Amino acid sequence: MKISKATRKYENWLGKYVPLLRSDLALKHKLMAQDSYSFLRGTFYRWAQRWPEICPELAKTPSVLAVGDLHVENFGTWRDREGRLAWGVNDFDEAYPMSYSNDLVRLAVSANLALASGHLKISSEEACKAIVEGYVAGLKIGGRPFVLEEHHRWLRDEANGELRDPVRFWAKMDTLPIVREIPKSAKKALESLLPDKDLSYKVAHRIAGVGSLGRERFVALADWQGGRIAREAKAIAPSSYIWACDNAGSARILYEVMLESAIRPADPLVRLRGRWLVRRLAPDCSRIELADLSKIVDEKHLLEAMGFETANIHSGSKIALKKILRDLATRKAGWLHAATRKMTACVVEDYEDWRKAGT
Repeated sequence: MKISKATRKYENWLGKYVPLLRSDLALKHKLMAQDSYSFLRGTFYRWAQRWPEICPELAKTPSVLAVGDLHVENFGTWRDREGRLAWGVNDFDEAYPMSYSNDLVRLAVSANLALASGHLKISSEEACKAIVEGYVAGLKIGGRPFVLEEHHRWLRDEANGELRDPVRFWAKMDTLPIVREIPKSAKKALESLLPDKDLSYKVAHRIAGVGSLGRERFVALADWQGGRIAREAKAIAPSSYIWACDNAGSARILYEVMLESAIRPADPLVRLRGRWLVRRLAPDCSRIELADLSKIVDEKHLLEAMGFETANIHSGSKIALKKILRDLATRKAGWLHAATRKMTACVVEDYEDWRKAGT
């Protein structure tokens, strides 16, 4: 099945769960043709379809509740219940039980494609080595959250970079187009996370990311106790891994299950409300894009941290940890790099087909 046909079939399936915004979907298709890295970010459904055929042995490795759509820009910061700044995986839209190696290979492929697109400078081989080293270290100690207070100063400095400045952030929020009518369920979901039930707010339509483009996404903006606040409601659907497996398995959304099981300080302002994922948006509560990183960031150190954080996520599947470590012990050095080369070639092939089709 070619990528254009797979995309049509997937979007028809997705449309059964959430309304699709055609203008946003058209933008997503355009971004997918921009470069291979953007294509990867927008096509986890295709990855899930081809991963078992390209890496059949790895696809059978021990299963965990995995992120699925893991990539180098699926990391960000938030504030926990104590107000501490934490760092880790930012999005669990595609969470589903799958092989632990899926997340590692996809993360490594994203680094490889980010290198090809000029976003990173580290070599693919070095990136793979860093990811595996961080992952194994995280598994062996049973996970440890990234709280950016007295530890991880280098990561805290990146999280507080110039491009995440509050003035820039709120200026960007002010450019969002205001909408007058939204679904009642979205309104209820947004209001459930506001600090005051009588708070006056306006609602805007937000376009963000690549993978979830096409779904409804609304932001409530308000002034509260001397400052600005924002709450986002994003339409949520079952993982596209289910579609790729011919609808095998439960269509249950596992976002909150992942949040509860992973080794991480919880963000008290992330909730699933019906078909909406609701969260706080703020300069320090958002995804970190590669463009936000300083030119002096230690990319090896960053990818080690990403591997370690992946272990924090997988450590929620405690029954699988010993199996994963045993499996890793049998693997030859360079196994991740070899798989990354295969899946990178697969993604690039689909990307070129997508561009030629002019979809």
